[in-house]
Amino acid sequence: MVQEHRRCLRVQLQDKLPRHPVRPFFARALKAGELRWNDPHLQKVLNGETATPGAGVKNTTDKLSYDPQGRPLWLGDHFPVACARVDALRSHGYPQQALRLAVSVVNTMRLQRQHQMEGLKQQRKELQMKGSTTLTNLEGWIGHPLDPIGCLCRTFLEASLPEDEGPAPFPEIGGEQRKVMYQHVPVLGGSQSGESLLCLALEVALMGLGQQRAMPEGLYAQDKLVRSEEQIIGLLGTLEMGERLVQVLRKQAMLLLEGGPFSGFGEVIYRESVPMHTFARFLFTALLPHDSDLAYRVALRAMRLPVLESVLPPHGSDIMPLDSMLTSRFPRWFILGHLETRQCELASAMLTTAKGDPKWLHTVLASIQQHIHSPALLFKLAQDACKTATPPNSPPDTTLLNISLELGLQVMRMTLTTLTWRRREMVRWLVSCATEIGAQALISIMQNWYTLFTPIEATSIVAVSCTSPATLLRFSTDPRQREELCSCARALALQCAMKDPQSCALPALTLCEKDHTSFEAAYQIVLDSASSGPGAHSHLFTVARYMEHRGLPMRAFTLATLALSNLNIGFSQDSHPAVSDVLWACSLAHSLGKVELSTVVPLVIKSVQCAPVLSDILRRCSLAPPGLAQSLSAANAPRGRGTGPRADKPPLCQLLEAAVGAYISTTHSRLTHISPRHYGEFIEFLAKARDTFLLAPDGHRQFSQFLDNLKQTYKGKKKLMLLVRERFG
Repeated sequence: MVQEHRRCLRVQLQDKLPRHPVRPFFARALKAGELRWNDPHLQKVLNGETATPGAGVKNTTDKLSYDPQGRPLWLGDHFPVACARVDALRSHGYPQQALRLAVSVVNTMRLQRQHQMEGLKQQRKELQMKGSTTLTNLEGWIGHPLDPIGCLCRTFLEASLPEDEGPAPFPEIGGEQRKVMYQHVPVLGGSQSGESLLCLALEVALMGLGQQRAMPEGLYAQDKLVRSEEQIIGLLGTLEMGERLVQVLRKQAMLLLEGGPFSGFGEVIYRESVPMHTFARFLFTALLPHDSDLAYRVALRAMRLPVLESVLPPHGSDIMPLDSMLTSRFPRWFILGHLETRQCELASAMLTTAKGDPKWLHTVLASIQQHIHSPALLFKLAQDACKTATPPNSPPDTTLLNISLELGLQVMRMTLTTLTWRRREMVRWLVSCATEIGAQALISIMQNWYTLFTPIEATSIVAVSCTSPATLLRFSTDPRQREELCSCARALALQCAMKDPQSCALPALTLCEKDHTSFEAAYQIVLDSASSGPGAHSHLFTVARYMEHRGLPMRAFTLATLALSNLNIGFSQDSHPAVSDVLWACSLAHSLGKVELSTVVPLVIKSVQCAPVLSDILRRCSLAPPGLAQSLSAANAPRGRGTGPRADKPPLCQLLEAAVGAYISTTHSRLTHISPRHYGEFIEFLAKARDTFLLAPDGHRQFSQFLDNLKQTYKGKKKLMLLVRERFG
């Protein structure tokens, strides 16, 4: 008899599951207009009539109207509509009838879940093998327009208030929560010992919040879902969790873990079901003082975010995504960024609480690495964990510090190829975190730099920070560790210089200054990479200047000649960024002697076609040589400080010839397409050309012949030639 009753009831309950297709906009309003209150069983429920368990049931209808304990059920409406009836009764001055109907609705929910759990036992193995499930709750109770869970909770809580307390509070989102002194009012007609309306309020809220349901479509619906969830959790925050409520909390948490596809905490969940992060954080905080093991089980189960895990590559792969807030393939999940933030907050709460417990810390770390995909959020977690692990006036928690470092390393690996704008901050933080742990952590990240940093990051930030005076001071009591750090930094610098000489050569030389062997190796790397790609001259000039400042002029000269070999300054590039470097190189050669100047001049002629630059070099080299440490700008001082080599004698005569030739070819090139508005500029150019011609013994004659040739060749430009005659005769 009992088995038949359960079978009939199961069929009826399944028919009440929300499997409705999409309905018209006014469907709910039209449905509400059809509601009637004259149903005989509904009247019995409202009047508080019960049945004797196992007796008084005459037909199938009666069997479906009461549970095995004789408590009335209400199957006449879809669940949200049944709750709307409760709200209507309460709003129109029928509080007792509202309570009776609410209790019947809860009993129906309980019985429905009992049958679901019985059916789940046969399906569990199949679900685990498939690794996925479908949703039976397409329309969730949280965020529903009729607010069924909120309605039941408020009904039970208001009935649990003392008479002088006033209406039940409904906290604002983000507002301050205050505890309310609710009373444990017995359930009307309840037969279970210790059951109260306050316990029912908590049970209903937990069942609704933990229901597995599909993410609704549309920004408004998703925003409403979030707000509704936070409002109900805020309402639960007003409860003082005494022993009786804790029993409800523990029982419901365990049922949620075992709830299969009907629970958001089931072992297997639907790919696009609503995540449980916010609710799980409440459960974790509430359960922790009473059952820490259960608290962690619930929170860890809720860390999942399968909508991302099903499409993103694993953390160990070479290709890593940017933050999923930016690259989500699910644009209709408008609240994805909010959900990931809540996921991060749940993880942070677990990490903070697990401080001092290595077992849970490592378990939480594994969950974070598996389920969190946003580098920015992982970095925040790492920072929070490091801060928690290093309190100001207490010894650090080594396990939590290492977990913080592990999260930071994961962020480094994830962003190595994408290089976000926060990389520099992340790298600096990682080094500081490793410093807190000790020398071996610093050595480890330097030895594995290629999986974590770019070469320029490794040399300019990591190696420099690891060997800074402040860092080395921390290990002042162990000279062996200090030397090991410096040696590792030098090895890193040399590796980076070989991989990216243009960016890392100078930092490598600086790091290796105090070790002759390493310095020589870094210098050789610079020499070997002298012709590697465009822009090589820039880094060679930079290193050459460094060598001069370090007191190694001949090495500086060698690098300068290599840089000149990689340079090309065109005839019109008098503002080329390398002009100052060329002038410096010539000044260096001039100061070293005639042999070095003779070596540089052919290189300059080959690399520079710009007439003003060539004439400037010629003038400066014809003055007295500047001191070794003197910059070329000092050569701008007035003449008469001494004499240098003559412009018409070797080695400068070749430079003079090249400068004159450059002025001639540039003049013809400019005259080909000159416009009247550039005539004045051209006359000044000829004046500079004359000054260069006059450096030769017969320069006046050469310049006159040059002008005669111009006047004959470009006689059609009468106005311009008139200006030439007026200025030069």
